[in-house]
Amino acid sequence: MSLMANLYVGQSGLQTSQNALNTTAHNMANVDTVGYTRQQVSQGTAPYQTLETNIKSIAPKQIGNGVNYNHCKQVRADFLDIAYRQENGRYAFYNVSNAALEEIEDQLQEMNGAEFADSLNNLWTAVQEMAKDPCSAVNQSALVTRANEFLTRAKSIYDGLVAYQNNLDSTITTMVNDINSIGDRIRKLNEKIVDIESGRQEKANDLRDERNLLLDKLGEYGQIEATEDVFGNVAVLFEGSQFVTTDHVNHIGIDTTLESSVGYATPYWEYAAKSEYDHDGNKVIISIEGGKIYDLTQTISTTTNTDIGKLKSVLLARGDHNATYHDIVEDENYYNSNIAQSVIMNVQAEFDQMVHSIMTKMNEIMEEAESNPATLDNTLGLPSDYTMFVVANPTDKIVYDISDEKTAGTIYTGFTIANSQVNPKLIQDPTLFTYRKIDGEEDNTTITLMKEAFTKEDYVLNPNVSTRNSFISYYNSLVSQVANSGDVYTSIKEAQEQTVSAVEAGREQIVGVSSDEELEYMIMFQNAYNASSRYINVVSEMLEHLVSTLGS
Repeated sequence: MSLMANLYVGQSGLQTSQNALNTTAHNMANVDTVGYTRQQVSQGTAPYQTLETNIKSIAPKQIGNGVNYNHCKQVRADFLDIAYRQENGRYAFYNVSNAALEEIEDQLQEMNGAEFADSLNNLWTAVQEMAKDPCSAVNQSALVTRANEFLTRAKSIYDGLVAYQNNLDSTITTMVNDINSIGDRIRKLNEKIVDIESGRQEKANDLRDERNLLLDKLGEYGQIEATEDVFGNVAVLFEGSQFVTTDHVNHIGIDTTLESSVGYATPYWEYAAKSEYDHDGNKVIISIEGGKIYDLTQTISTTTNTDIGKLKSVLLARGDHNATYHDIVEDENYYNSNIAQSVIMNVQAEFDQMVHSIMTKMNEIMEEAESNPATLDNTLGLPSDYTMFVVANPTDKIVYDISDEKTAGTIYTGFTIANSQVNPKLIQDPTLFTYRKIDGEEDNTTITLMKEAFTKEDYVLNPNVSTRNSFISYYNSLVSQVANSGDVYTSIKEAQEQTVSAVEAGREQIVGVSSDEELEYMIMFQNAYNASSRYINVVSEMLEHLVSTLGS
């Protein structure tokens, strides 16, 4: 081997050590950069030079050409990436659910500084005071006032739940736009990475870091699966459907008219929706049935991975309409598949059922009372004209129950919080309902029935609960149910947070930069660089000595 060839061996050592030092310095500079992945130089043996080949020899006679710089690779663990994105998505799911329950609990417990329970207890107290002297104008006025206070606060709570639904709905559009923008950016990064790495030893590691960070963020929104091909393209599945491919992104659209009666946003795959063109040539979506991203009737379970992603959690928490008691009494299967899994709709329906039951029961008792003014004087109208609660908007449709034909008139059973109000006649004149029979005696029977109605345990929160409640205990059971659910979700969220932290710590041990470790590498590569430099100096001195000797 010639001395000149030895110079190339030393030169390869210098070049490779310099690349390793540059990589180490790059790691040190990004020790606190979010999403940065530790980089590592891959070195190998340079191709050997064959001097002689002899078929009688075991191997040809060769000499080495030094070290070869292969490439600069990222240090990542695919298994931990998959685990982190899945567990972080699950944490995001329960975090949203827990926040929704906390908001609902605040709505139920406090309303502008006054607990709703106070208004319910005040109404019950007014009924008890009426039992002492039903013909007292003071007691009659107090009953109407407390009934109005009760319904007013009930409306405030229900309106607050609806407002929170609307707030969640507004976040869905923001989330979908963010998901689409992440997909677009990943596709552009795919193009850049493939362009840089095609036919070269260079790796687009910083671009890969940005792409991995986007995949982590996308994993918070839903269940994803990312696979990389030999060219460096990453294809992404979102909730089991193609999202990012090698050449395009399947965007998620938002529907507010086809699936929701109240204009709530429903995400769908644009490519799978059924559409047609109108007379002006504009594309119009006519059905999103085949493009729905989620089946929200599925049971939420960690085993089947149906509890991943905050987009799904927000959709479940919000529901698809403003629930009423009809959603509970409609059908048990309907309740379980459409209402039970939405924390807001479930509470709306249960709360509305309580208020509906109180209003209809009080009206029923007052309609059947012997002291009802319409009963005393047929010229005054129907008994229902003198009940405590009436329809707020006369144009609203009310469901009638005419099964009980023994009463004069029809019993209203369709009252909801939104369409009801205290009878304006009683607000104007609380003594209009005198609670005196036609013979002038006090109508104690009506008040006794009203007291029994408040204490009789005839009501359950929903079809899945067997415990029966009275009007007095119903609200406490409702608040307790929300609190217990909140405790469960809090426990799950905290446990999931620990799981995410453990997985993230394990991943960080691999992808993270340790300044102490990098300093060790820097010393090692610096020594290798110095050794190569000395090697070249020795060869140079030998060459100089030979030239000088031969020249003399």
